[in-house]
Amino acid sequence: MDIQQLRATARAMVAEGKGILAADESTGTIKRRFDSINAECTEQNRRDYREMLFRTDGANEFISGVILYDETIRQKAADGTLMVKVLQDQGIIPGIKVDRSTNPLVNAPGEVITDGLDGLRDRLNEYHGLGARFAKWRAVITIGDGIPSQYCIDANAHLLARYAALCQEANLVPIVEPEVLMDGTHTIDRCYEVTEATLRQVYRELAQQRVDLTGIILKPNMVLSGKDASNRASAEEVAEKTVACFLNTVPAAVPGIAFLSGGQSDDEATANLDAINRRASDVGAPWELSFSFGRGLQAAPLKAWGGVSANFDKARHAYYHRAKVTSAARMGSYSVDMEREVAAD
Repeated sequence: MDIQQLRATARAMVAEGKGILAADESTGTIKRRFDSINAECTEQNRRDYREMLFRTDGANEFISGVILYDETIRQKAADGTLMVKVLQDQGIIPGIKVDRSTNPLVNAPGEVITDGLDGLRDRLNEYHGLGARFAKWRAVITIGDGIPSQYCIDANAHLLARYAALCQEANLVPIVEPEVLMDGTHTIDRCYEVTEATLRQVYRELAQQRVDLTGIILKPNMVLSGKDASNRASAEEVAEKTVACFLNTVPAAVPGIAFLSGGQSDDEATANLDAINRRASDVGAPWELSFSFGRGLQAAPLKAWGGVSANFDKARHAYYHRAKVTSAARMGSYSVDMEREVAAD
């Protein structure tokens, strides 16, 4: 393990003004996205869509890294260039999703566990050889009637820590992603309670597995009201609760927190990220607060593309737009007026 290199990579992943594009949708997930725009989910269409994003001029001003799927890290662009090299040539760090599907957690109705630990050491070493310099593993925590159980939190935290240790052994920065889902009618206070409990257990397990916290990135949910809650919290309350929760749980040694968009609309995720960064600046939070968005960056370009190659320029403009305003939010300098200004670029 080269801890100095891991630290340098982690810092670069959360460099000032930059964040991470999550383009690691499984074939099944991206098919659902393509179905929504009536585009056929062929290997060529998946490649062309992702290449369109990766070759957007100027996006590397705002994007530090891209999380890839197994198919994509092995693919070549239309001109024969490896997709990994397309990113590397722009100074963008390639990463890889290494978790597999979630499945029901035994003896825990309504809760899930993430699979993928079997054979992970060999896969990580292969991915490093293919050019990946970081990896990602997502654990899912659901808020519902009587859940999450401590059993579910413990089991998922343990797997996240095992994964993180194996990543560092393979000289890959682990993105540790414990996501408390926003699905449901719960209050923001309930989300705070569950997020705090989850993060506390994750860091206990990381310590047990001897993971060096200076060489990881945390990818958590924001502290939010449930998506179907009757009185959803404002961006200011989201910022207050999120920063307070993380100050209580996340060690200062962690170089950065890259928030997931987690089912929020583009506008909501951007406004909340901006408010969180403003709040963090006010209280002197010790970490870089960045983003690792999938839908938050891709919903607009996916719609603009519509599965039609003639729309690539329009879709690239939409992606650049989202990357630019999300970068501003990551710096706490976003305003609604920017949407109109950037859209007119």
